[in-house]
Amino acid sequence: MCVDMLLLDSQATMMPATVNVNRRAAHQTNLEAGSVYSLTGFEVTSCNQDYRLSDSSLLIRFSDSTTFEKITEPTVPIPIESFRFRNYSEMLGLANSNNQLPDLIGEITAVKSTVTDPPLDKNRVNATIKMDNDTSVTMTLFDAQAVKIHNQLEQMSVDPRVFVATSVNPRMVGGRLFFNATAGTHIHFDKETVAGESLFSRLSEQGTGRAQVARLLRSFAKVETLSISELNDFVLNASSQDIDFICTGKVTGIKLDKGWCYISCARCFRKLHRSGSSLTCLSCNNTDAVGILRYRVEMSVADETGEGLFVAFEGVVAKLHNMRAHEAANLLPGDGVNPEESDVPQFVLDMEGNTYMFQVKVGPYNFTANNHSFTITRILGEGDPEPQPAFVDDGGADDNGDDNNDV
Repeated sequence: MCVDMLLLDSQATMMPATVNVNRRAAHQTNLEAGSVYSLTGFEVTSCNQDYRLSDSSLLIRFSDSTTFEKITEPTVPIPIESFRFRNYSEMLGLANSNNQLPDLIGEITAVKSTVTDPPLDKNRVNATIKMDNDTSVTMTLFDAQAVKIHNQLEQMSVDPRVFVATSVNPRMVGGRLFFNATAGTHIHFDKETVAGESLFSRLSEQGTGRAQVARLLRSFAKVETLSISELNDFVLNASSQDIDFICTGKVTGIKLDKGWCYISCARCFRKLHRSGSSLTCLSCNNTDAVGILRYRVEMSVADETGEGLFVAFEGVVAKLHNMRAHEAANLLPGDGVNPEESDVPQFVLDMEGNTYMFQVKVGPYNFTANNHSFTITRILGEGDPEPQPAFVDDGGADDNGDDNNDV
């Protein structure tokens, strides 16, 4: 593997640099993060325009003739840090573009973790970050990064307030802004950076922030199994919350009132509205949106205790039948037919009469008077691992962002 880095000069100009795998042994042992070097004999080339770590369009590439000398007392001061923070509006503009990996700063207000002791597979940590406009976003770290941050938070005697993350990937999911950690993401808390210390001071002066009634880090419990009657009673009697349950039941009917699919925005997955020959996304405020056909299948599910209305979206149905909605539509007879008004694919109808184990998501909308359908986040088969709670903040267990009832 190559070694990638960011170099910062006396003018606070940041440029990416790379050492390829063939030269790694010759150069890596002499490089130390945070040190100052005099660098000569390098090549300059254009950098990849996707997933950029800096604003520079150029890349420094180490060659066989590259030499560098560590300088302990530079004659010209070099900044000790440089970040590419973006405000909420700018992050929205970068979302799903895969062009830039900006840096994120804000107040950390909640953390959810699936990390256990010892850690198992597929570890995840979700951090809720309040940005500059008081809008809360979710930052997700995976696997080794999740374990590292989980352990770091557990060892802190006092919960942090400021969260700085480098090289994050902004995504729009279900009409909301989320961030995924990348290989280049580093996390800094409170006063570990100058930028963090500045925000920490401002928050302290304002006297704002979360009430310190419990530790910031929370771990999810095992997903509980309920009968359908118990599930219906839960949304009638419990307080509004986000939680997952397991239910086993037979599909007693496929509901066709709303069809089997919808045309969604390619960016946020919300349902598009037709206006003449164009499609409008109200969430993205785009009057010429690009549409993608996605599943939305309503079904009645029953067990020996009761019956409920379950809804499955693109990720769940496509995984079960190994076919995306737009692929299924191409197999249906008739040309020029609006897919939303087309006949239901036979394999969807054939679900009726079958018994499945469902992982369902219960959210605040389930506790309203007019919405008692349950979103399926996963259909479990024999041999599937015991489910972990779905991270409903980022659109559910299938991670495609389409499993919401606002379509």
